Amino acid sequence: MAAISRLKFRYLRSLDTKSWDEFADTMIPEATATYSEYLQFESREAFLAFMQNTLGPHVITEHRCEHPEIDIDRDTATGTWYLADTVLIPGNNMLLRGAAFYTDHYVRCADGHWRISHTGYERTYEVVLSLSDLPSLRLTSSKWGLFADDEGTFSSVEREPNAAPTETDAELDTDAGLDPDARPE
Repeated sequence: MAAISRLKFRYLRSLDTKSWDEFADTMIPEATATYSEYLQFESREAFLAFMQNTLGPHVITEHRCEHPEIDIDRDTATGTWYLADTVLIPGNNMLLRGAAFYTDHYVRCADGHWRISHTGYERTYEVVLSLSDLPSLRLTSSKWGLFADDEGTFSSVEREPNAAPTETDAELDTDAGLDPDARPE
């Protein structure tokens, strides 16, 4: 059961960090996915292509699963997970919050590792907010370099990994109520 939980957590982490090779490795090539009658995928490659296109670096996501109910029968298993997720789409000025119950099917592969053969969820609720309705909302940090300006418009800022802080960084820190001189180098 611990190996399957670890697999699901790896699936979520690699999705949110957009580590697409690792994400693909959580599933068998024939994996299917169903997210509604309108979102159905008949292969890992089709599912992966959809995720890369819709949840690429222009979208910030957070997926959390807990309360696993896992049943194992030799080299197959099923799992039900409670999902809470947040999706921030700065380019569309949109924030989505939701919850769902995942239903997964797993297989133990020839290499001894568990992988997903089917995944999907049924929403219990979904709320979409316009970021324009939240005038105090500021994105002050993003792995993908997205930040809000004074008007609340999001833009991308390219940085070198170990570059010294810029004036923009100091302005963002000040706007967020942080001491820009306390920023780690």
